[in-house]
Amino acid sequence: MEKLLSKISEFFKGWYRFLFLRAYYWLRHLEKGKSVMAEKLYQGRGKMVRPFLHSGMGGLVILGVILAPIIGGSLSQDSFAQTPAPSAVLSSATETTEMSTDISDKKYRAEIIEYQVETGDTLSGVSQKFGISIDSIRWANDLASINAIKPGQILKIPPTNGVIHKVKKGDTVYSVAKYYGIDPQGIVDYPFNTFINDETFALAVGQVLIVPDGTVPKVELWSPGQAYIAQRTPDAGTVVASGAFVWPTSGKITQRFVWYHKGVDIANKAGTPVLAADAGEVIISGWPDNVGYGNRIFIDHGNGFITVYAHLLRVDVTVGQTVNRGNVIGLIGSTGRSTGPHLHFEVRTSDKSQDPMTYLR
Repeated sequence: MEKLLSKISEFFKGWYRFLFLRAYYWLRHLEKGKSVMAEKLYQGRGKMVRPFLHSGMGGLVILGVILAPIIGGSLSQDSFAQTPAPSAVLSSATETTEMSTDISDKKYRAEIIEYQVETGDTLSGVSQKFGISIDSIRWANDLASINAIKPGQILKIPPTNGVIHKVKKGDTVYSVAKYYGIDPQGIVDYPFNTFINDETFALAVGQVLIVPDGTVPKVELWSPGQAYIAQRTPDAGTVVASGAFVWPTSGKITQRFVWYHKGVDIANKAGTPVLAADAGEVIISGWPDNVGYGNRIFIDHGNGFITVYAHLLRVDVTVGQTVNRGNVIGLIGSTGRSTGPHLHFEVRTSDKSQDPMTYLR
């Protein structure tokens, strides 16, 4: 019995040594191969990234093709088990058909949508239906006259008032903005415009750019009342407390209050003084996040109102400091996400942004 146990022990020890040595040599070769591969990748400095990505994507596609029938079959069985009554199916189909004919109630959208002109449609009617100006639809579809639409025609409907611009070689945010008569900050602030570089706002040839409130030059507007006309602010006015906001600076209003831009932009040369619109306490001062608003000041007026002053060249107040209405609190600049010197001014109540133009009279 002892001999048998001894032989069994030697047998397992032999197998252990064999497997250990095989694993050791295998791992050694693996480590050597890994080092060689790492060295090659380092030398290539990214040249192999694309082949690896393509191979990985190909592998995922193959895996999807293999698993799709299995998953699909499982889902089909579950769906069959939960099939609703025929009346419910009919009701659901009816609702789906009815909904497909309605225009989306979504208030804000990023995409350019297509609309098929129906019998009895007019350009002004389509304009009212989508809340987009007649001229914006006109430019998006290159219409020759206000009566140039007909049933069955497909119209492109921009997501907001302005111009749809396809970027050409040599275009910049500044040149496009100048051509369409707006401030470049309007293009940058529109949330669905993208850039190759978010710091320089570089554009890619062929990309579609939305130019909010832009107008095609040298053409007569079909709806002049719907165009946004830049205006100059009046002087800051008296600094005697009166319970109303004074203009925080003077200059040209280059961008209005809209859903994606929660204030007004007032452009002027860098270094122009910025005033407190009303008395209050400074609750934010400086550039805490190094992006976005740049140098900014938030003033709590103690009556439910907070005002915001952004993109400042210089901040002249500190957190906790109180200021009087009309005090100089900083200078106009172009810090943060900005294309040129201007003041971004906001009025907030209960952390909800209000249109400053309703308070600045």
